[in-house]
Amino acid sequence: MTSTPQSRAHRPELRDFLRSRRARITPEEAGLTASGRRRTPGLRREEVAVLAGVGPSWYQWLEQGRNISVSPQVLDSVARVLRLDGPERRHLYALAELNPPLLEAPPQVTYCDGLQRLIEAWEPRPATTLDRYWNHVAWNESARLTLNMADADHNCLVAFFHHAQYRRGKGRSETWEKMAPSVVAAFRAAATGHSDDEGFQEIISELQQTSPEFAQLWARQDVQPLGVVLNEVEHPVVGTLSFESTQLKMPARPDLTVVLYNPVEGTDTEQKVRWLLSESAAEAVPPESRNAV
Repeated sequence: MTSTPQSRAHRPELRDFLRSRRARITPEEAGLTASGRRRTPGLRREEVAVLAGVGPSWYQWLEQGRNISVSPQVLDSVARVLRLDGPERRHLYALAELNPPLLEAPPQVTYCDGLQRLIEAWEPRPATTLDRYWNHVAWNESARLTLNMADADHNCLVAFFHHAQYRRGKGRSETWEKMAPSVVAAFRAAATGHSDDEGFQEIISELQQTSPEFAQLWARQDVQPLGVVLNEVEHPVVGTLSFESTQLKMPARPDLTVVLYNPVEGTDTEQKVRWLLSESAAEAVPPESRNAV
């Protein structure tokens, strides 16, 4: 997609941003020789243009914030020459009035200790961390005891359609049927922009083959954010547990989502969870039964 000419409001910001990024790179860093070159800080405009494969006049107009059209391919070339990181590249797109690309997680980071401390501090209420495919990658003790966190590869969407804990119990089937369309629409929203991602495709394909209900809902093409969700789980020891769950996106790890669960007011869920965490429960119920949902 090519952007329309930039509005006047963004031109000064675009000019100042490109100038500041150009000024921080030395010719040597860009692979240029300094022979016969006037020693000035940073790269010249014409040098950025040559390295990016665009015309010098065009790049000058871009940096001056002139009323020109810009394509994602050209912006990516400029971003490469200026060595922009993920957030800087998104900012450049926004200033050029293009849809910002998805911000990927740092590849060298597998998980963040701070996120684990966050969900552990949420005790005695459950908290989990999901990857982009809705797989649980971390959880606290409350979540382990109440939400069946025995399997590190446990996927929320697959569990919602296949695990009896979400359907059995008085009135649970009706509640599940009301929630299902929103859950599927939210997963489509999560997959937006990742149409070629094999991780999403594997989950979708599996559920299309194993759950007629999912296949029917997926065919609707509905898309919407998940928002605050009412989760009801039928625990084999303490019975029905009712939670409101809220999803928090982590700027430092855009591929991860922290899900915080709050007991629904007017229910005995909080007391039940506290009991499951207590020494009394540990003595009264075998460990394999406390979370064998």
